Amino acid sequence: MEKRLDIHNSNIPKLCRSCEVRHKGICGALKPEELLELSKHTRLVDYSAGQELSADSEAVLSYASIMHGVVKLTKMLEDGRQQVVGLQFAPDLIGRMFSSKNHFNAEAASNVQVCRMPKPALERLIKANPELEHKLLEQALRELDEARDWMVTLGRKTAAEKVACFLYLIATHIDPNYIGGDFENISFELPLTRADIADFLGLTIETVSRQFTKLRADGVIEISVNRHVDVPDLRLLKKSCG
Repeated sequence: MEKRLDIHNSNIPKLCRSCEVRHKGICGALKPEELLELSKHTRLVDYSAGQELSADSEAVLSYASIMHGVVKLTKMLEDGRQQVVGLQFAPDLIGRMFSSKNHFNAEAASNVQVCRMPKPALERLIKANPELEHKLLEQALRELDEARDWMVTLGRKTAAEKVACFLYLIATHIDPNYIGGDFENISFELPLTRADIADFLGLTIETVSRQFTKLRADGVIEISVNRHVDVPDLRLLKKSCG
């Protein structure tokens, strides 16, 4: 009902009315007049897979709300080695709030569209809107919880369980309309290469490939055209996570 009313609310910008993730992201905490004010400063930006959205140690001038696609966060060591430290999905917000500089590289893992907003414009709204501040805190705490869960995966689980956990993460996050049910079938394109998956999981590329083959042989997943994955029964994949 709320979305239907939005269509006839002339105070809400046209772009916001058609946004599929607005109610689930930070903009869901904004009043129509606040959306209107913020929309004067925002712009939609498309990135192809592999393009950089922001760089480590770069000054934070804007934030970006992910509309669709997957963004990978990486950290580069002094000797040139790279570590994938996290993934972000719609409707996550990219950028460290109230910080003067970024602490990670953000790169499009797939084709990505974001809604970019200047840092001052969003931070003004945060000061004036406690509900928006609460929404951002919830997102930050959720990401912290997920990072701690991922530490358990990396530190205690087997290679087979790690690969299953990665696939389960993608299956349950890549669609912003996923509501947490055990779908009969979920399909998605892998947003990371085998090398990036290995980097993310602390495994070798060969080990990742072997575990994909085993999951496919066990009927947990189906793979076609190299990176297209079908999960016939999400419960089986979840069980494989350990």
